[in-house]
Amino acid sequence: MTTKGLADVVAAETRLSEVLGEEGRLIYAGYEIQDLAAHTTYEEVCHLLWYDDLPTAARLNGLRARFADALPVDGRVIDVVRQAPRHAHPMTVLRTALSALAFHDADAEDGSEEANERKAIRLTAQVVTLTAAIGRLQAGQEPVEPEPGLTLAENFLYMLNGRKADPISARAMDVAFILHAEHGMNASTFAARVAAGTLADMHGAITAATATLKGPLHGGANEGVMRMLMAIGSVEAAGPWVRAALERGDRVMGFGHRVYRTLDPRAPILRGLAEQMIGQDGSAVWLRISDRVQEVMREEMDRRGKRIYPNVDFFSAPVYSTLGVPIGLFTNIFACARMSGWTAHVIEQQRDNRLIRPGSEYIGGAARTVVPLARRG
Repeated sequence: MTTKGLADVVAAETRLSEVLGEEGRLIYAGYEIQDLAAHTTYEEVCHLLWYDDLPTAARLNGLRARFADALPVDGRVIDVVRQAPRHAHPMTVLRTALSALAFHDADAEDGSEEANERKAIRLTAQVVTLTAAIGRLQAGQEPVEPEPGLTLAENFLYMLNGRKADPISARAMDVAFILHAEHGMNASTFAARVAAGTLADMHGAITAATATLKGPLHGGANEGVMRMLMAIGSVEAAGPWVRAALERGDRVMGFGHRVYRTLDPRAPILRGLAEQMIGQDGSAVWLRISDRVQEVMREEMDRRGKRIYPNVDFFSAPVYSTLGVPIGLFTNIFACARMSGWTAHVIEQQRDNRLIRPGSEYIGGAARTVVPLARRG
């Protein structure tokens, strides 16, 4: 039986997460996403994914110290970023820089689980530094060195914007990282596991995942949402814009999901974060346009007898914009958060490895015989 897109094909066993699409639930190692978003930090979630449990205070402090040590990126890799054309997509630059990290990692060719855990910590810290550096260099600014006393989310905003974030903004970034850390056998995670299944090194597997995430049908959708909101421009224009798009048969970005058949559980959490941040800078325009788009979409889908709901990209766009993140870096933030999940999957895949090699159904021509070149008409 051929299944396009491998829909409903179970490709692996995992302890890392469970996505219950019909129920609209996302679970990391037994914990509901709402519980984790309300009561933990991204560093705690990293520990959960790598070690299958939330950390004690002592283990959390130890992990934070290791992240602080890992945040600085070798200057030769920063030079790779510096040499990229300013017009290059930030995910293209990140993909290349992540691969280049292997040149200067002492554990690069060590495939033991202990070495992979060390690389997971380094990669999860360094992707944050690289993304901030890409953003600054493409804006014509010099990179900012990380601050050892800050969390990964705080450091990202500090290295990107050149100033420490206020507590509400820092928490919003931290929760966004938590919400994107892991999500079952999505396309980029599957790409990482396919590469890891060949016993490729972790940097190679992560590069494969990063390349996959760039696609607009996966991580790149959040950029499309923000460009849509900017094209709409005002709350008043949202209704006519959405209805015209639907009449043309265009896709309204940020709605629908390959797995969820009800509301994406991450969407209302991000909506709440966006609401909290409005009071910080007085800017509500993107959230208000989003709310109106959601309202019109609900009306139109009800009229057509359909059910379609906002996904995580729909509200991540206004959150990131309010945090001062340029649109081009939206997918890179996704990669920053998902690095913990990708590396956890690489470790899990190689712990009980088997080469991932699905079959295919041949639909080409019947048996043929080669005609000599001189006789081919």
